[in-house]
Amino acid sequence: MFPNSQRTAAAIRPENYSQENQENLLGRQRAVGKSRLENQENVNPGRKALGVLESNRVQVQRGIKQTTLGSCTNNENHSKLSAENTGTKQPAFTIHVDEPGGACIKMQKASSDKSLLSINPTVTSLGIRQPLATIECSMDTSFDSPMVTDMSLIETEEKVANANEVPDYAEEIYQYLRKMELQFQPKVGYMKKQPDITNSMRAILVDWLVEVGEEYKLHNETLHLAVNYIDRFLSSMSVLRGKLQLVGTAAMLLASKFEEIYPPEVAEFVYITDDTYTKNQVLRMEHLILKVLSFNLAIPTINQFLTQYFLHQEINKQVESLSMFLGELSLIDSDPFLKYLPSHLAAAAFVLANYTLTGSTWPESLVKLTGYTIDIIMPCIMDLYQAYLNAPTHAQQSVREKYKGSKYHGVSLLQPPAKLAIV
Repeated sequence: MFPNSQRTAAAIRPENYSQENQENLLGRQRAVGKSRLENQENVNPGRKALGVLESNRVQVQRGIKQTTLGSCTNNENHSKLSAENTGTKQPAFTIHVDEPGGACIKMQKASSDKSLLSINPTVTSLGIRQPLATIECSMDTSFDSPMVTDMSLIETEEKVANANEVPDYAEEIYQYLRKMELQFQPKVGYMKKQPDITNSMRAILVDWLVEVGEEYKLHNETLHLAVNYIDRFLSSMSVLRGKLQLVGTAAMLLASKFEEIYPPEVAEFVYITDDTYTKNQVLRMEHLILKVLSFNLAIPTINQFLTQYFLHQEINKQVESLSMFLGELSLIDSDPFLKYLPSHLAAAAFVLANYTLTGSTWPESLVKLTGYTIDIIMPCIMDLYQAYLNAPTHAQQSVREKYKGSKYHGVSLLQPPAKLAIV
């Protein structure tokens, strides 16, 4: 489906990385040649892409399968007709004016000869950034210096850090993640302020991003980050449906650059959209997202909290995979899961997976770590349980297809419990 070609391997040393990173690297050593992109007759017309989010529907191509988005509501049609009658052209991106602390940039009025992605570089709500002060450190680099000679201590510290064995800082790390998830939580009801997109369109977009992540063998954390970037961006900016896929593509590009060792190139992201957008549009959209998010890309996700829980409570690999599957299910539907914090969703996924496979629920060790009791997370558990029950009949199936493989122990094929008896 995607082009295959060999990258220059002069600077790539797979032996320096873990087996998982080697598999990711080998699975994604492909690039798109400029001649293939520029010469349209050589492009395979059958490649998969999320259809353009145009007037009344979205098409997702999986072989011959097509997913059609429902028609606009009466209010959307009325606003559309009003814009046509007045002769005004609706901008692709506008700021939600009722959010004083939301977007950090102002959009210029779109003219007929300028791109809709033109932005005003003026930062309006963050103040002027001050440059970092120079750190003065007198360092003895002579051969008598213990910093140079005692390399055994450095190597030992690196091994400990790489193994995530830092019990002395475990509580501080977790409390920091809890603080950051509150700071960077998307707005719950942002979709009500979007004039041209709906929750179902967002679900189709996230479902497509799951397929993109699998095609390029990206980490699960990359997907979680991209969805967070999308939700935070849409919390501050109104977007027309024709640009929604562009937002998702640029968000996935940003998350890949942040998380992956060898992220896919921009040309590859252009290619997977079936050349719906140009390279320049993707880069300008990336710039706009960075401005709106104030360059805050290091945020805690459901995946990170699950990792913390797995480190504190020893469980089998199947429970881990089922927890990850339930966590990704919650990414598809913004309603009702956007109202829950990532730590809540991770705890609910852990409890539901543990109960499904072992009959156990929420261990005391995690109660002490998180401060969450079963009563606190029970509403989130019930919502996630309903999503688990409805997963086989949901319109979007990419997450279930992903977790059918042996890599995740086929957990999406497991039957959910008939009823919950969690106390």
